[in-house]
Amino acid sequence: MSNQTQITTPAASQEVIKDASMLKQKAMIADNYDKLTRAKELGLKVASTYVPGNLNELIMCFDMLNNLPEINAIQNGMRKKSGGMIMDAEKMGHSEDVCTYVKADIGNMAKGSIAPNGKPMPVPDLLLLSYTGCFTFLKWFELLRDQYGCETAMLHVPYTGDGIITDNMRDYVVKQLKEVLIPTLERVSGVKFDIDRLREYLRQSAKAEDDLVWVLKSAKNTPSPIDAYFGGVFYIGPIFTAFRGTPDAVEYYQLLRGEIEQRIAARMGPVTPDGDLGEEKYRLVVEGPPNWTSFREFWKMFYEEGAVVVASTYTKVGGVYDYDGFRHDPDNPLESLAEYCLGCYTNRNLPTRVDMIEQYLEDYQADGLLVNSIKSCNSFSAGQLMIMRTIEERTGKPAAFIETDLVDPRYFSPANVKNRLESYFQMIEQKRRAGGSARAA
Repeated sequence: MSNQTQITTPAASQEVIKDASMLKQKAMIADNYDKLTRAKELGLKVASTYVPGNLNELIMCFDMLNNLPEINAIQNGMRKKSGGMIMDAEKMGHSEDVCTYVKADIGNMAKGSIAPNGKPMPVPDLLLLSYTGCFTFLKWFELLRDQYGCETAMLHVPYTGDGIITDNMRDYVVKQLKEVLIPTLERVSGVKFDIDRLREYLRQSAKAEDDLVWVLKSAKNTPSPIDAYFGGVFYIGPIFTAFRGTPDAVEYYQLLRGEIEQRIAARMGPVTPDGDLGEEKYRLVVEGPPNWTSFREFWKMFYEEGAVVVASTYTKVGGVYDYDGFRHDPDNPLESLAEYCLGCYTNRNLPTRVDMIEQYLEDYQADGLLVNSIKSCNSFSAGQLMIMRTIEERTGKPAAFIETDLVDPRYFSPANVKNRLESYFQMIEQKRRAGGSARAA
């Protein structure tokens, strides 16, 4: 492909193909961490916030950098550094049942909050909690506030218990944006709010969101040119973190879309860590986050069997753009931010999640549903058995259940996960032979 670069990895003495979009994203992340760790030198203020309900466009209006504790925990998990941090946090008194993102962050903080570039993270000027669908986030910010002594602002986002976003909910969030959040950001940053600046950022967001949705929906092709779970976590990176609303994000998604268009034209499957996937044997929908500490090993268990994830719920945790068509709207900027926060996947009730998964199974011609239940994440894990059983009853397609964790290596059992996956693939084969699958031979 014309937009690929060959990189030699000395440890493996082999050439790994990197697409232009991969190189672009890597440079974006490195530049962001460089700015964060030089924030004081650059005279920049820092807001710490979370992926769901991430108000990146609003934060940028005040010339502030966006630091995300979840992403830092994921980075440390993928670098296999989170295990020691978690154990340090437990020695400090944090329970084994606490979200391992929190414990990885607390453990890293005890060591000086070192960023992936090896430099210390800045002390945040503002802790911005703009999503309350996860109670753990509240407690996490209490711990950070006690440690840093900085200001905290909370945007209370109602849970969509009836499955719909009402006008009253939207108005309630907009009122808080106007009366609490924006004045706080002005005071902390020293920058006056400019709604036209916000409109321009939202316009950039919508462009990137259009291309992201196109990429996600490309998995409807057979073979799918993408893996919407393992590959998908990289695709969502820029739009769920500190880049949504920027020209960099727009450029990234344009590059990515062009690469996927080429893969479709060539009838190629997804890129894996070991090269292009061969034959596509199974098409899956996956519910729940991935395991980060053994991410590559976990992924390999799928692609070695020819299993491709064509849709996943985790890639909607920072915004659901493909299912109901949400886009950030520059013509209704504050209302758009409110609707975004209200519509995040884990802020939706269980019946809505079931409907979404059922629609994915149908639209993407998937063979079945796989649930990865995360030990320390109640936002996802609560209700997953009900989701699985309901999907089986409604669709007649097989579902399976595996258990891992986010960034705690003690809760990833390769043998156990592999055995369950192999049994699940056999179940799909049996269903096909019995004529119970839309993809039966």
